Amino acid sequence: MSNDNNKKVAAKGGLQLVPQTVLKRRHDLDAMKAKRAAMIKINNKVFSKKGKFYVKKPESFLAQAKSRYNHEVRYKRVMKKGMMKRASNKKVLSTKVVEDIVDDDVTTEIKYQSNSVGADMVFVVRIRDSVGISKKVKAVLWKMLLHDVYEGVFLEYTEQNRKLLHLVEPWVLYGPPSKEMVSDLINRRGHGRIKKQRIPLSDNTIIEKALGDKSSIICVEDLVHELHSAGPDFNKAADFLWPFRLTAPKTRFQTQKLGDKEGRIYG
Repeated sequence: MSNDNNKKVAAKGGLQLVPQTVLKRRHDLDAMKAKRAAMIKINNKVFSKKGKFYVKKPESFLAQAKSRYNHEVRYKRVMKKGMMKRASNKKVLSTKVVEDIVDDDVTTEIKYQSNSVGADMVFVVRIRDSVGISKKVKAVLWKMLLHDVYEGVFLEYTEQNRKLLHLVEPWVLYGPPSKEMVSDLINRRGHGRIKKQRIPLSDNTIIEKALGDKSSIICVEDLVHELHSAGPDFNKAADFLWPFRLTAPKTRFQTQKLGDKEGRIYG
């Protein structure tokens, strides 16, 4: 009878009645939303976009505020006095032992420079997120185009950039890469900045159209050579490249137990 009455009302041009089951469902949803809002206020729970909630403890806010204060003090000290004895102005040589891929008993010692003194350029990787970061440190990271964690950029190692790296040293890792590493980065994860868009470097014509008129760089090999040698067009080449999005490093368990078939080579 109710359906016949609804049809008669709709035919006369009046409002159609809402079934009781729909009204009950709406009432239950409203009650659930009100209950969830009350839980957030009482238990200090925050809901994410996926619908799940997580607890924000007061200790976390205090720890972040303390971290911001400490890093602001460090920023002002480094800005005023520099790194003092914490950064050496001389080349430091170190040695590391490398195991052979085929025979684990065979090891070789490799000498390498453990600091960036005397380098023309460095590759900078951000290793920490924005939790507990001060505004001044964040501004320096954004100036280097390091917006997110595990992003990397090529930077000319001048005295000004060296001071900037000292200001944000707890958040970054940097060092002079080899030519093979530069080539590997560009071929695997290289993207160009064309009209404010991230375009993969799938063809040399993309590089030639973007940098051919401004410089003598027309292919990937020219780009690798210019970056590694820190040539006169280094800034143009570095500005053309979009910040490299790298993967997170493997855990200690993964590096020890997984990937034996690949010779335990990670990165």
